[in-house]
Amino acid sequence: MQIGYARISTHEQNLDLQRDALTRAGCEKLFTDTISGAKADRPGLAQALDFARSGDVLVVWKLDRLGRSLRDLIATITSLHENGVGFKSLTESIDTTTPGGKLIFHVFGALAEFERDLIRERTHAGLTAARARGKVGGRPRSLSPKKVAQLQALAADPSLSIADILELLKISRTTYYRYAKPAPAKGE
Repeated sequence: MQIGYARISTHEQNLDLQRDALTRAGCEKLFTDTISGAKADRPGLAQALDFARSGDVLVVWKLDRLGRSLRDLIATITSLHENGVGFKSLTESIDTTTPGGKLIFHVFGALAEFERDLIRERTHAGLTAARARGKVGGRPRSLSPKKVAQLQALAADPSLSIADILELLKISRTTYYRYAKPAPAKGE
């Protein structure tokens, strides 16, 4: 069975062009959304994906109706493929039920993986350059060296409880244990 999915971004737009094209393509069931493609929650698409069974084909008028980003598009089509559902885009003439369509989809997948690798490589190069300039990444320490020394001096005072120190320094118990030196064991 061919299942059609159509989406428009605003109520001022019209679904007729997409509906007509999907009906001409032989879609027996149509699902629609009036929502931005950037939104993750698209109820019509979710219904179409739930409705599709192995051997069915999800048909869209144009690729950008299914997803705005290449990553989102590939994830959706991969999910369809894993469930035995084919995919067709009428405008781009992509049909994953044919060998040529599968090739096109794999090229898209390779491009997306290449993009992710480039991002990872640029991030790593940026971190390395920052470290070379003396910058340290990560979350800043919650206590300055002066506060750590103060905490350790207070922790060494047996007349103060941990709760007293926490209140005095306005720190959490986790921070206390992270910086307080453990008391020496008896006999040391």
